[in-house]
Amino acid sequence: MSRAARWIVQFALPPLALVALVVVAWHLAVVLFDIKRYLVPLPEAVLRAAWQHRGTLLSGARLTGEAALAGFGCSLVAGFVVACVFAQSRVIERSIYPYAIFLQTVPIVAIAPLIVLWFGYGFRSVVVVALVISIFPIITNATAGLTTIDPNLRELFTLAGASRWQLLVKLRLPGSVPNLVTGARISAGLSVVGAIVGEMFAGSYQDENGLGYLIFQSSGQLSTDLLFAAIFASALLGMVIFGAVSLVGGAANRWWRGERLLR
Repeated sequence: MSRAARWIVQFALPPLALVALVVVAWHLAVVLFDIKRYLVPLPEAVLRAAWQHRGTLLSGARLTGEAALAGFGCSLVAGFVVACVFAQSRVIERSIYPYAIFLQTVPIVAIAPLIVLWFGYGFRSVVVVALVISIFPIITNATAGLTTIDPNLRELFTLAGASRWQLLVKLRLPGSVPNLVTGARISAGLSVVGAIVGEMFAGSYQDENGLGYLIFQSSGQLSTDLLFAAIFASALLGMVIFGAVSLVGGAANRWWRGERLLR
């Protein structure tokens, strides 16, 4: 068996088989239990709705993806900067970290209307919501990576008279790469959730609508076939963004391991 065929059997076939079983069970459940179509549509109805509204779904996925990536990028930069500050001062970390936890524990649906009030309807508010919901994993994982260092290396740097800046750049930053990659993977998926929630509150973008607004609109109109299609499109978008971040993160981890081996 070739390598490609072995990869298909080991990795691609099991999830595809599970999807097929779920679709069959879904169809049988709707038919046998006579579930109302406006509650749970048939799989083929969802496929028809996805094809009929393919342009709207693709446009919505593009808009939601742009907002999610913008929010994720902002959370990556802001979260890492905050983590660097925490690593430099335990007093600052003890002072600010509880508020970061507070920001994470407050339901996003509770503060999303306030964000819309401050930043207005449209793209900016959606990005801010995605930022708020995705920044905490970056802060926690990057802080753990920056503060968890080998005591022997720390002592070596101290004996060499290294400054705080040299300790950060030469020791803390390289050692935080695996933790930062882990936080980025978590935040990548959360950014899509934040963008969709933000679109439900922030409304549409002029002539186009994101997936969040499409979900909100179709649920209000009881268009459950389109609602299911939009939900599946959102899940697919999240998987694509997560996969892309995982690929980049895997490359960063390989670089980190290579750097350690060269030392």
